[in-house]
Amino acid sequence: MSPRAGNTGPHTLAFVESPVQLLNVLEWAHAHAPDVALTLVVLSPTDPMTRGQLRRMAELAREEGHEVRWEEARGGPAAPFQTIGGLTARLRRADRIVLGDPFSRYVQLLLTITRARDLVVVDDGTATMEFVAQLARGERLVRWHRKGGRPGARDLIFAPVSSKARRRLTPSDKRRVTVFSSMPMDETPPGVTLLANDFSWTRFRFGPPRITKGADMVGTSLVETGVVDPDRYLEAVRSLAKAHGATRYFAHRRESTAKLHQLALETGLEIVRPDLPLELIARRGPVGRTILSFPSTVVHTLPLALVGTEVRVAVCDIDPTWLTEKASPRAQGFLSGVTGTARDVTRLQTLTTTA
Repeated sequence: MSPRAGNTGPHTLAFVESPVQLLNVLEWAHAHAPDVALTLVVLSPTDPMTRGQLRRMAELAREEGHEVRWEEARGGPAAPFQTIGGLTARLRRADRIVLGDPFSRYVQLLLTITRARDLVVVDDGTATMEFVAQLARGERLVRWHRKGGRPGARDLIFAPVSSKARRRLTPSDKRRVTVFSSMPMDETPPGVTLLANDFSWTRFRFGPPRITKGADMVGTSLVETGVVDPDRYLEAVRSLAKAHGATRYFAHRRESTAKLHQLALETGLEIVRPDLPLELIARRGPVGRTILSFPSTVVHTLPLALVGTEVRVAVCDIDPTWLTEKASPRAQGFLSGVTGTARDVTRLQTLTTTA
C-alpha cells in the first residue's frame, strides 16, 4: 500500500487537461507534498493522442498512490454541467487546488466555486510565463498567440467568469498563490510564491537513457495554432534535418495527421507519436545525442530532465518571414523570449526558407 493511502492531511484537488500538466502535478507532489494523497481530476479533451498520453500518465499517477478521477468533460452538450455538478462538493471541501492551465475556461469556471485558501499553478508550458506576466500587470488572462486580437462574442460572454477567476488567482490575506515552474520569469506578481521545478521526479523514476549517435527533432503545433505558415515550416524542418542528420521527428500531440504525413514524405523523417510527454520519452531513451527544437517548452524542460547525460538540446529561432498574417503581433517577441531565456541549450542560426 502506498504511504499516501489513508492520509488525513489537507484535501488537495488537482485539475489537469494535458499530459504535461499531469506530469508537473506529479513533479510538484514529489518535491513539495511527498506524503499527500492527491485527487487528480482529468478534464479529458477529445483528441485521441492527448487522451492516450493522459491515460498513460494517469497510470503513473495511480502507481504513485494518487486517486485519479477521469471526467469526460467535453463528451457532449450536457457534459460540462454534469462534470461541474459532480465536482462541486469536492471543490468546496478542498483546502488546496492545484491547476495546470489558468487560461482554461473550464478551470476558470471551477475556480469560481472553490473556497480553497491555497492555490498552486503548475507548468502548462510556455503559457505559464505569460500567465505570470499578465497577473503581475493586472491584465486579463489571454493566451499569448491570441493577444492583440479583438475579443470574440464568447470572450465577452465569459468575461465576468474570467475576471473572477483572475481575482481568485491573486494572493490576498485569505488566499496563498504558488507557481511551480521550470520556466524563467521576468516579473513576479506581488505575494506570489515561485517554486522551481527541476524534474527531480522524472530523473528519479526513469533513466538514464541510452544515447544514440544521431539527432532527433521535436515537433511544434505553431502551424496548428495559426502562428507559422505550413510551407515555411515544412521547408525549415527539411533544412534542419538535413543539416544535422536527424532521423526521427517526435510529433507534438496537437499536430495534424495530414501535416505529419507530408513531413514524412518530403523529409524522410520517421514520425514518432509519443505515448508520454517528451521529457519522459527522452529520459527513458533511447534518444539522439542532439535534440533539435524550435522555440517551445522543451528547450527549458529537456535540459533539466536530461541533466547529467551527454545529450545536447539545440534550438532554432522562428524567422519573422515564417509568421502568418493571422499571427498575433506579440508572437515574434514571445517566441524570441522563449529561446533567449533558455538555459543550457545551443542556439542555432535561424534558417532562411524559400517556400
